[in-house]
Amino acid sequence: MDIPGDLLYTSDHEWVRAQLDAQGDATTVTIGITAYASDALGDVVFVDLPDAKTSVQASESMGEVESTKSVSDLYAPVSGTIITINEALADSPGLVNSDPYGQGWLCEIEVANAIELDALLNASSYKELTGE
Repeated sequence: MDIPGDLLYTSDHEWVRAQLDAQGDATTVTIGITAYASDALGDVVFVDLPDAKTSVQASESMGEVESTKSVSDLYAPVSGTIITINEALADSPGLVNSDPYGQGWLCEIEVANAIELDALLNASSYKELTGE
């Protein structure tokens, strides 16, 4: 299973790619679900994401992914404001399966408290969690 080393992860199987400012602080993050999660879900048929400008709190539900097997909640990995959602998923939700770390990304969040990133898992810890 693909677990990129340059990303952070949640125990709920979301991945987080931080964009840093000139001082090295995370200002925004792009999130998606991991290949492990997309494989477990099966074929994704619908993604329900919050609107841009919606505030989210770390660890709270912020949407759903519906597959042929089940419906799963999406959890915000950090607190902040949704600044962009992946509009392509409306017509092509299967991108979550075919390219989970690329075109299958879910949304971008403007980070309210970068310290919350310290609670996320690195690739090695995520591999241990998944048994990969």
